[in-house]
Amino acid sequence: MDNKIISRSEEFILLAVLRLKANAYGVTIRDCLRKTTGKSWAYGALFVMLRRLEDKGYLESHFAEPTAQRGGKSKRYFRLSAEGLRVLRVARRVQESAWSGIGEPAVPGTRASR
Repeated sequence: MDNKIISRSEEFILLAVLRLKANAYGVTIRDCLRKTTGKSWAYGALFVMLRRLEDKGYLESHFAEPTAQRGGKSKRYFRLSAEGLRVLRVARRVQESAWSGIGEPAVPGTRASR
């Protein structure tokens, strides 16, 4: 079994799509990322990463029907593929293993770090 490790940004995006379920499209994914990470995510960079994750087989997408509210444009919705869920599980296991036995890290040079 291939245990590829995804980047932290890829992990956050896949988690956002998983969290949003059937409501995962550009705006909601970006809002979810901003809320969970506390960082601003540029739409251009986000869509590049969404496309890359789809090319890797971690995401699937489809277009909704165009709406008048969007000027006749349709939203592109994303969902996790089985492979995307698998790599998220691997990322979680790797992260838990890396943190195992460390406890709460202390700030170097403080009494707690001695």
